Amino acid sequence: MKHLKILAFTHQQIDLKELGNVVLCNNALPVCLDALRLKFDIPEIFYIGTCNRVEFVFSASQDLSPLFIKEFIRTVKPNLSEKVIEDFTDKAQSYEKDAAFQHLLRISCSLESLVVGEKEILAQVRKGYETCRKGGFTGDFLRLVMNHVVKTAKEVYTQTNISRRPISVVSLAYRKLCSLNMCSNSRILIVGAGETNSHLAKYFQKHKYSNFTVFNRTYSKAAELAKELNGKAYPLSDLRNYKEGFDVLITCTSSIEPIITNEVYASLLNGDTDKKVIVDLAIPNDTEAAVLENYPVHYIEVNTLQDIANKNIQERYQEFVHAESIIERSINEFKPILKQRRIELAMSEVPVKIKEIRQVAVNSIFAEEIEHMDDASKQVLEKVINYMEKKYISVPMVMAKEILVNHS
Repeated sequence: MKHLKILAFTHQQIDLKELGNVVLCNNALPVCLDALRLKFDIPEIFYIGTCNRVEFVFSASQDLSPLFIKEFIRTVKPNLSEKVIEDFTDKAQSYEKDAAFQHLLRISCSLESLVVGEKEILAQVRKGYETCRKGGFTGDFLRLVMNHVVKTAKEVYTQTNISRRPISVVSLAYRKLCSLNMCSNSRILIVGAGETNSHLAKYFQKHKYSNFTVFNRTYSKAAELAKELNGKAYPLSDLRNYKEGFDVLITCTSSIEPIITNEVYASLLNGDTDKKVIVDLAIPNDTEAAVLENYPVHYIEVNTLQDIANKNIQERYQEFVHAESIIERSINEFKPILKQRRIELAMSEVPVKIKEIRQVAVNSIFAEEIEHMDDASKQVLEKVINYMEKKYISVPMVMAKEILVNHS
């Protein structure tokens, strides 16, 4: 566990508008992780990006000193100014060893989410890990860690009521929208066809809203979501030319630059002066600041949901305590599992070495004596050697595991 490290940039320390400075889009992720591995000699790493946090989980021998963190951030985003890098270095949360494992368990069990009890975070952590695993950025150690993380999170969600009446950022955004008393035939414009917008769209659909238009960079995904909603689909490149009007604009993309610029918004309005609703759950925000300055808008973003989220934490305090105890037990259970795996890896060379010894003995040292044996004697010798070989492979492993169990 001593090499497990986490660098976290979260809503607890950093304004969500600033958090976008360290968000990695899918295209940039492999290049960035390769650069980190090469520069810091990191054998395993994966990236977690959600609406309120960016985290790097990795294995490394270095201590997470301020200098290491600064160089890490500079490698992630080389174009950031020195002032921004300094600011992020000060605000970064770093975890090592047991503390890192505990932190990963806590976020996967949603104890550190903006909304405590939000199950979506586990799916997001798993997706981040799987993406990096498929890219070849993780290995045996992080596989073991993630297996135990998922097991623990499932225990927390089943053995506590922390996710009872589940609340998510999406559901909080919808509650906020409902307070504006929109009519059911409101024209709803959706920019981005990812999980967040898909979940939010389902809330609208469930409550009988029916007028949807979907834009997405990949048209096929826009078409897929639009089909579910019985709406229209367009490629994102057509957004600035859309002239059919809207009442609600929902946006959540992975773009690191604003999608809803002042120019695009003016084009979408097409002369309409009514006050519109914008729901922007992207990090960084998809909406340019100038839009909010120049037009009357009901603006809903992650920051505006904080008060509701705080109340949610208070309501779930006892379940929070119960979940913490499960996590503590899980950490203690994982240590012997990790030790056992290390023994397995260390002992994996035993069969190879024993087979090498066998080959040398049979083909070199005792080759002449064996050559003069009759066939029946050779068969008996072969059986004896095979028996001894299996025992010499299995006995050390069994003994090592027994020592580990008794010691634990």
